[in-house]
Amino acid sequence: MLKSEKDRRAIKTKKIIREALSALIEEKGFSNISITDLTRRADINRGTFYLHYFDKYDLLEKVENEVMAEIEEQTKDIDYVNMLSIDVINEPIPFVVKLFEYFKENASFMKAILGTKGDPLFHRKLKKFIEINLFEKKLVKSFTKETMLIPEEYFISYLISAHLGVVQHWLESGMEKSPKEMALILSKMSLLGPLWAAGIKNKTDRKKDYNDF
Repeated sequence: MLKSEKDRRAIKTKKIIREALSALIEEKGFSNISITDLTRRADINRGTFYLHYFDKYDLLEKVENEVMAEIEEQTKDIDYVNMLSIDVINEPIPFVVKLFEYFKENASFMKAILGTKGDPLFHRKLKKFIEINLFEKKLVKSFTKETMLIPEEYFISYLISAHLGVVQHWLESGMEKSPKEMALILSKMSLLGPLWAAGIKNKTDRKKDYNDF
């Protein structure tokens, strides 16, 4: 068998196993999944599974690492400098659009892994990725430590947790809104504030405060 054909078969097999893992996590939770469950759902034999993974924990770790690598690949070419001039009222942040697009394309796994039966460690991996790209790369520069009313670490934790909460709700509710619409919703809530987004502050106050950014 040619190497390229063997590689294609391996990629296809891993995709099938990943889909089986996603479905089983949603159904019964990762801790309750057995290798037999995975091989039956993927319609492969145990030998085929062990060609690629040591056990279910190795499978989960490798799939999560693959997903994080795919997300990084999707967002690596984003221009962070130009993002700082975006009108967040009318235009979503490209980085966040890319994230939602990826989540939609991989909805079965993302819904399962971020759900109540998923892996809390993956939450931390994703939070760290968002923190690096939104804060350490200085995408969000509209605040400084000197002018903040709360400690920076709590602000960042709140913002990232809110993002993931919205993502989870979107996945669980059927993804009716487009990735661009969802990114714009997050932009308004995150950068203008939940009270503005909810219409509690009037338009005059909203415009005045937005101009202060």
